[in-house]
Amino acid sequence: MTTPVLALKQITKQFGQGHTAVQALKQADFEIYPGQFVAIIGPSGSGKSTFLTIAAGLQTPTSGQVLLNGTELDSQSEKSRLAFRFNEIGFILQSSNLIPFLTVTEQLKLVDKLAHRSFQKERATTLLSQLALTEVATSYPNELSGGERQRVAIVRALYNDPSVILADEPTASLDTPRSIDVVKRLADEAHQHQKAIVMVTHDQRLIGDCDVVYQIEDGIMTRQK
Repeated sequence: MTTPVLALKQITKQFGQGHTAVQALKQADFEIYPGQFVAIIGPSGSGKSTFLTIAAGLQTPTSGQVLLNGTELDSQSEKSRLAFRFNEIGFILQSSNLIPFLTVTEQLKLVDKLAHRSFQKERATTLLSQLALTEVATSYPNELSGGERQRVAIVRALYNDPSVILADEPTASLDTPRSIDVVKRLADEAHQHQKAIVMVTHDQRLIGDCDVVYQIEDGIMTRQK
C-alpha cells in the first residue's frame, strides 16, 4: 500500500495543568490513504474537534507526530506550515462559510487570487458540473438551497487540488436527504479522484459509504471498520 497522505502517531493533547488537566486525546493513532473516505464518529465533547484541528496543523499536540505527505507539521515554521496547509488541505465546515457578496464562481476566483495565479476556468467548470452546480455558477449564497451551499463548499475545498480534505460535521445544517446526498458526493470524490477525505460526524446514519470508521470517546480513538 502507498504511504498515508495523513498520519497521526501517538497523539496526546492536554489542556490545563495539575488537577484541572483534561486529556482531549490519549495516544491517538490515525492514517488515511489516497482514495479513502474515512469517518470519525463520537458524541459531542469526545475529542473530535481537537483531532481535526491537530490534523489540520491549527494547533500542536502535547506529544506525538502529525505527518502530511511524509512531512512532520511541527518541524515547519508557522509561515511554512500556513503555506503547506493552504496547498495540501481543503476544509469543509458545518456551515458552508461562503462569502455572501461573492457569486459561486467568484468564491473560486478568490482561491486563485490567494494562490497568486490566474483563474482556472476549466477546472472550475469541471468541478461545478460534477457536483451539479453549473446552473448556479453566477448565483449568490443567499440564492442557493442548503444542499447547494454545501456542494459549493465541497467544490471550493477540491478546487485547490489538496491532498486531503477535512470535513467538520458537513451535514449538520441539512435535512436527511440532503445530508445523504452530500456524503455520497464526498465518497464519490474520494473514490473517483483518489482524494483522502476525512469526515467528522456524530450521525452514525451517514457512515455507510465510508471505507474506514474511527470512533473517539473520552479522548480514546479506536478503529471500528
